[in-house]
Amino acid sequence: MIRTILFACIIVLLSACSSAPYVITPEKDRAGLASHSIYVAGHGWHTGLILPASQLEEILPMLSKRFKNAQYYGFGWGDQGFYQAKEITAGIILQAIFWPSDSVMHVVSIPTEPSLYFPNSEIIEIRLKDEELNALKKFILSSFRHDKNSQIISHKRGIYGDSQFYKAKGDYYLFNTCNKWTAKGLKSAGRQINPTFRLTAGSVMSALRED
Repeated sequence: MIRTILFACIIVLLSACSSAPYVITPEKDRAGLASHSIYVAGHGWHTGLILPASQLEEILPMLSKRFKNAQYYGFGWGDQGFYQAKEITAGIILQAIFWPSDSVMHVVSIPTEPSLYFPNSEIIEIRLKDEELNALKKFILSSFRHDKNSQIISHKRGIYGDSQFYKAKGDYYLFNTCNKWTAKGLKSAGRQINPTFRLTAGSVMSALRED
């Protein structure tokens, strides 16, 4: 019985990489130059991706309408209830961990360099080729839920600064977390990272330091 339960848990864990949002495979271009900078932010328990605003105006025009004077956008994917809760309770934590629940995308407008905006967070710069950046942008776009007019769906106001929640794709649960989402994005960007066991912020940031 115990072996059966353990086997089931392993299957769930391994299948989490195939949970939405899905990794986008970048096209191969070995001759290209890594001329684009993106950033990964480690905020303690949570990680997120930061991209130049100019790189997203075409695929996410609603952001430039919602936010003004953004130099960068910070993206974080997570559990709808936990992410937006005014007070974190044991019930909310257990719900987020053990029961698949709706997800949201948190977008924050960053008017300056990421390291200055997040002075208490670990910020790691990553250089990408054109194809790697394009794949990452597609991954981020695919993480948003869209309405019948192919527009991203605004939800509630964000939790700090000039920020906004949007409806997202995919269920949040123990093996499909905010940090796994970041790892999937990095995998889409051509980084040598396996999202399967990247359940914590520390595991994501340590993988980048070793890359």
